[in-house]
Amino acid sequence: MKTAYLKNTLLIAALLVATSCKKYLEVVPNNALPTESAITDAGTARAAIIGAYDRVQGYYASSYPTLGTITTDNVIFNGTLSEYLQLDQNAVPTDNVITVSAYQSIYRAINSANSVIAYVPGVQDAQLTNTERNKILGEAYFIRALGYFDLARGWGGVQLQLKPTTDLSVLKGIKRSTLDQTYDQVQADLVQAEQLLPEDATTRNRAQKSAARALRARLHLYRKQWADAENYATQVISNTKYALVKPYKSFFTAPFQTSESVFELAYSVNDRNTYWNLWYPSSAGGQYTLKPSDALVAKLNNPAIGGSRNTLIAGTGSSVYGVLYNTTSTSVDPSYLIRIAELYLIRAEARAQQGKLADAAADLNIIRARADVAATTATTQAQLMQAIEDENGVEFAFEAHRWFDLTRTERAGAVLGLTNRNYWLFPIPYSDILSDPDVTQNPGY
Repeated sequence: MKTAYLKNTLLIAALLVATSCKKYLEVVPNNALPTESAITDAGTARAAIIGAYDRVQGYYASSYPTLGTITTDNVIFNGTLSEYLQLDQNAVPTDNVITVSAYQSIYRAINSANSVIAYVPGVQDAQLTNTERNKILGEAYFIRALGYFDLARGWGGVQLQLKPTTDLSVLKGIKRSTLDQTYDQVQADLVQAEQLLPEDATTRNRAQKSAARALRARLHLYRKQWADAENYATQVISNTKYALVKPYKSFFTAPFQTSESVFELAYSVNDRNTYWNLWYPSSAGGQYTLKPSDALVAKLNNPAIGGSRNTLIAGTGSSVYGVLYNTTSTSVDPSYLIRIAELYLIRAEARAQQGKLADAAADLNIIRARADVAATTATTQAQLMQAIEDENGVEFAFEAHRWFDLTRTERAGAVLGLTNRNYWLFPIPYSDILSDPDVTQNPGY
């Protein structure tokens, strides 16, 4: 009896082990996406687009805004982890945890959008009206455009994956596109998004037509297409739904969906935005890894420069810290991706580049007046361009702008001392280079 029992026990155990091994061997890779069988009705279509937003939340809740801040003169490293020190010193290896996380997380968001774009058109469900179907598709095109834009300004031209990854072989044979080709894809997706998205309603944490137009204004600015940048910025500014709030701190202490916000990402107690932890000191429960530089603190505290924007910081002496991301103390503050203030400064720069100096100064002064700062004294094109750069640096001190502004305007060398242009792009993750022969590394890495 004991022998038979033992044999049966061993047989069951062997079967369980075999089953478990098979289960783990067949687990879908974490960068794979649901197949067409996963989006079959109105409910799964809605869930899929929420999932795509969640992917964007993932990379904007830490890694991507870190790349736009600690790499510049506004923010310094104040912690112990080497991956942040590498970014602060602009000496980034190909396995830097933060750049790898941002790069791969953006592609996951893109693949989620690809899945929606591929399968939602085929859903046959009376609960999914054409209006809602178009809205979901428009949001997916917007998310894909945002993803490729964020990749392009950080890594240059990238592989354009436009189909859902249901099999790893889909990735084979796709070589890196040029920067212009990548931006062309962004524009094509934004055209589709604007056509499909509804006119602006009350929500600001779901893409609508103005969000697509605003991102297009930013895209044209990066491409030095000044007239188009001015045009699209004007379309958003002219929409009475959007307006600067005063005082300055109102946009992040309200903190949800103020008239300042063109597009933001919402979080909840079940889906927290923990980015604040990198900014707050240990006495307030944070790691204090990212710290405002002394130079920035001086600017913010200077009434002639920072004005009311000194509310971005708290603390005194050597313990000053940024407070943008945790005003609710519950880790549910939004990520502010596009504010109407940016559209004014986009239009100011585009107008200055076209020689419309009085109009450029007027836009700049709108931002300065909101911050209780006197009108600019800049009059020449060069002076206005410098004034706009300086204003961007203070207005968006802790948002993902400064690094990308300095690289796109080719000012990273003069301002940051980073004269080797190879390092104006982040490295493609080493793991991606190893796994895909069609991925080539950026020069200098």
